[in-house]
This record gives sequence, structure tokens and C-alpha cells, in this order.
Amino acid sequence: MSDIVLDGWPARRRRIASVIRRDFFALRRDPPRMVDMAFWPTAELVLWGLVSMYMQQNQVHIAVAMLLGAVLLWQVMHRSQGEVAFGFLFDVWSRNLLNVFVSPLSTMEYVGGLVLASVVKVTATIGVMAALAFTFYGFGVFTIGPGLVPFMAVLMVMGWALGVVAIACVIRFGQSAQIVAFIMVFVFQPFAAVFYPLSVLPPAAQAVAALVPASHVFEGMRGVLAGGGVAWDRLAVAALLDLVYIAGALGLLLYSLRYARLKGKLSRFGS
Repeated sequence: MSDIVLDGWPARRRRIASVIRRDFFALRRDPPRMVDMAFWPTAELVLWGLVSMYMQQNQVHIAVAMLLGAVLLWQVMHRSQGEVAFGFLFDVWSRNLLNVFVSPLSTMEYVGGLVLASVVKVTATIGVMAALAFTFYGFGVFTIGPGLVPFMAVLMVMGWALGVVAIACVIRFGQSAQIVAFIMVFVFQPFAAVFYPLSVLPPAAQAVAALVPASHVFEGMRGVLAGGGVAWDRLAVAALLDLVYIAGALGLLLYSLRYARLKGKLSRFGS
């Protein structure tokens, strides 16, 4: 995998498309992975939906929409991070990573392929969850209103950034660091204020949360469901933070690749 751009855009497009096809070919031959994609989001939706129904029975109506909206949006970031990171890890586990490194693919083309494949899978997952939420609990995801698309976009980009950081950690520290791919998104969850307002956090934690794009999204979602408008200023801040996260993640990935090449670590992924 090279950092040098080879040929023009048509050639780059074909290489990116090959990464996407590879990912879906592997998925088609891996039923347990397909079950994993569907089971955990559905289980989380059902469990939180039942909690929401209990709260509704106790006259806490607004909490129903807020919890279900939070579950759906949380899955956007969670799955985006997971699909990017695990797309790379499946290359590691299948001993295919060396083939990727010696191919004409550039680093950005490889990451671009993982990201685009994740868009399709995350969209499918959220579509199924939204249908279940409406069928079982009467919650329509479009209740969130015009902020839905930018909310999801901000969360998806943050998920991609965290996925790239997980990839960089595995390249830099070896396969033993793959635990980062499993826990990375949950490190940020307390500061994302997914299921509670930012005001319940201690002041120091609120300061950290202000630097987390997801916190602005979930706070904005609660404002919309409470009857307010979309806080476009919050979304603008979240989008700017996303750019910082993406730049930092890609910089870390390129550094990790240079370090691994210098130390001869890449060959160990095939052993």
C-alpha cells in the first residue's frame, strides 16, 4: 500500500471500488459477521424501546422519543467506527494485509474504500432499526426533522475518524492493540451525552464534551424533540470538530505506517 498517487482518477476509482467489492465478497461468505451486524443493533433497540415504553406508561412521554432517537443516532457512530476498523482487521485476521500493502493501492484509496463500504452497511442497519422502531414503538426517525441528515453525517464522520485511529493503533503497536477497535467508541460515549443532557456532567467533563462532535449532535437532537428548532450553530461547531478529528486520524495513520515500515513491522501481520 503506497502513499504515492498512481495514475489518474479513473484508476483510483477502480482501486477504491475493488476495496469495496472485496469487503462485500468477504461479508457474503461470512454469515456470522452478517448476524453480528443485525443482532446487536436490534437487541439494543428492543431493550431501550422496552425501557421507553415503561417510562411512557409512567407519563414520561418525551423520554420515549429521546431515548429511541438517541439509540438510532448512537448506532450511526458506533457502526461507522466498527465497520471501518473491522474492515481492516478482517484483512489482518485473514492474513491478507500483506497483499494490500504490496498492491498499487494508496493509503487514502484503501481508507476511502473502507469508508464507502461502511456507508452502505450503516445505512442498511439504520434503515432496519428505523423500521423496527416505527413498527414496535411508533417512533418515526423523521420526527427529528431537517436536522436528521446533518446529525447523521456528523456522527458518521466522527465514527470514521475513530475507526482510522483504531487502524493506526494496530499498525503502530501490532495485533495486540486490536482491542482499541472494540472500545474506542465507548471511551467517547460518556462525553457524547447520548442518553442524558450535558448539564448532568461535572464541569470538567463538560469541558471535554465540548470537544466531542457527538455531544453537540445529541444535545441538538434533544432540543428538536423537546419542541425547539435545529441548533445550526451546534452543528457547525460539530462539523468543524469533525474536520479536526479526520485530519488528526489520517495524520496518525500515516505516521503509524511510516513507523511500521521503518521498523519492519508490516511483515509480521502475515505471520
